[in-house]
Amino acid sequence: MRAMISQLYRQTLALAQQCDGLPPLLVRCYLAPVLLQAGWQKYAYFADTVAWFGADGLNLPWPWLMALLATTTELVGGVLILIGLATRLAALPLAITMLVAIVTVHAEHGWLAIADSHSWLANGTLWRDDSVLASAEKLQRAQSILQQHGNYDWLTSSGNLVILNNGAEFAATYLLMLLMLLVTGGGRWTSLDHWLSRYSQQSS
Repeated sequence: MRAMISQLYRQTLALAQQCDGLPPLLVRCYLAPVLLQAGWQKYAYFADTVAWFGADGLNLPWPWLMALLATTTELVGGVLILIGLATRLAALPLAITMLVAIVTVHAEHGWLAIADSHSWLANGTLWRDDSVLASAEKLQRAQSILQQHGNYDWLTSSGNLVILNNGAEFAATYLLMLLMLLVTGGGRWTSLDHWLSRYSQQSS
């Protein structure tokens, strides 16, 4: 029985190793649309992006240059990560961009991206987030107004009403995924990096 379990474990491990390119592929396919959308939004409304990076929002130095770097990094990096080309090289500036976003934009709002006053991440179990706790009353008031004066069923037919908290939750998740790609690369069999490396080895 022990020998059977041991053999099954080795076979499962060997199969998993053959599929080790799949997790990086899935991460890349998840991340790329997020990054491309963010970059495209910045590009499409570039003047607004520059203003937000400057005195109208983040108050960063050289807002035009910062906006250009962020936009280019997300658009070019998003394409490279999607096809798995220069994956590590693309992941590094994207990870730095995400870290800057966490520090300058999201950290002051706590962890939660969507306000949930019942969450243990806001109600004092780890720390207290007063803005999230206050959101319950605001959301209840908004629902009451809409039920009284609007077509509430139509307004909520695409999903529940929520309050955007803009915490670090999503950005931190993307950062961890980028750090994983920085370590693993694009993935065996599933990236252009793999096939270019294989071709290079065969040619030498």
